[in-house]
Amino acid sequence: MKSHLSRIMFVVLIQFGIIAGISAQNSALNQSIEKIRKGEIVVKAKSGSIVKIEQLKHEFWFGCAIPNGLFDGSMSEGNRQIFKEKFLENFNSAVTENAVKWGTMERKKGEVDFTVIDSILNWTEENDIPIRGHNIFWGIPKFVQPWVKELSDNELQLTLKNRAETLTARYKGRFVEYDLNNEMIHGNYYEDRLGSDITKKMTEWCQKGDPEIKLYVNDYDILTGKMLPEYMKHIRLLLKQGVPVAGIGVQGHLHAETFDRTELKNALDSLAQFGLPIRITEFNIPGQRSKYYEDRKLTMTPQEEELKAKELVEYYRICFAHPAVEGIIMWGFWESANWIPVSSLYKRDWTPTTAATAYKNLIYNEWWTKSSGKTDAKGNYSTPAFFGKYTITVDGKTKTVDLTKTAGKVEIEF
Repeated sequence: MKSHLSRIMFVVLIQFGIIAGISAQNSALNQSIEKIRKGEIVVKAKSGSIVKIEQLKHEFWFGCAIPNGLFDGSMSEGNRQIFKEKFLENFNSAVTENAVKWGTMERKKGEVDFTVIDSILNWTEENDIPIRGHNIFWGIPKFVQPWVKELSDNELQLTLKNRAETLTARYKGRFVEYDLNNEMIHGNYYEDRLGSDITKKMTEWCQKGDPEIKLYVNDYDILTGKMLPEYMKHIRLLLKQGVPVAGIGVQGHLHAETFDRTELKNALDSLAQFGLPIRITEFNIPGQRSKYYEDRKLTMTPQEEELKAKELVEYYRICFAHPAVEGIIMWGFWESANWIPVSSLYKRDWTPTTAATAYKNLIYNEWWTKSSGKTDAKGNYSTPAFFGKYTITVDGKTKTVDLTKTAGKVEIEF
């Protein structure tokens, strides 16, 4: 009996230790979030004025991919409308899922289709959604069009130059950033054909089309730690060659139903050494190493839905708490337009999942600033606030302000 009770006590203590450890970790992350994601709003008005501060938008990117189906006619009108509504409810930024990819735009030589990109940009600009272009080139051999492979080396270089210059000139200033040449550490057909200086040439051609362009590297299996050393080496080499790397993209696909917290934090810490902004560019939970990727028809039990929600929240918390990270972009939020359907926030009939509720609570409740009160005897009212866009109302008069991470503080007078 005593032995049995001892075993129970041992298990309880272990579980208590795990819970205490998780609690301590979350506490540390929350402290970091308070420190690095908030600034100060100071309102100046007559003494005793009633002040109301409401957040409209985060500066940090909480985004999602926009599929071609939204604008190419393959999605029903009803789903198109709901997709747009839910997108704007949940996200403040975007990325093109397939529209910018060369293989999508120019399947046959000389037949370039800009229509979906134009439609996406018109919609995102209408709704003040900043967007990144994914991608200008993709050198994984199986994603290079057959007609491109048939070109001579000289023709290939001229064709790459034309692609870079015309695309960036056409959309000058409309994409916040681009992935230059996707997944280079996993395959680089263009470098294999044309030599190690081709990446720098690509950037020069892109800059000719848009001198202010921001070009990111982007790759996978980095946040799991598996390809982190190779990615670090690759970035160092590009910087040594004088390639103007504007930021580091890291995909969030390659975990399973859960993810390794330590490896994620270590990868972000390691990449932060470059002093460049980091974006989580393609996030799914569960990911590619889950059973749901192998069998896309699998559904989740309520317990599995709970786990998904928990993992999503903890992944976002770790990333949001890291000073080098400037955004997290999901690779799909609706089961009918997501390559790993069960990783979505909404089911096919638009029913929200447990993860949808957890996500919205995190972004629009826990990480959202709403404040009210009265100005003091000197006519001042101040509050800590997440970096972003705000409406400030004083005695019925409203103004809009931006609290930026760069400034750290904003003062507004009424």
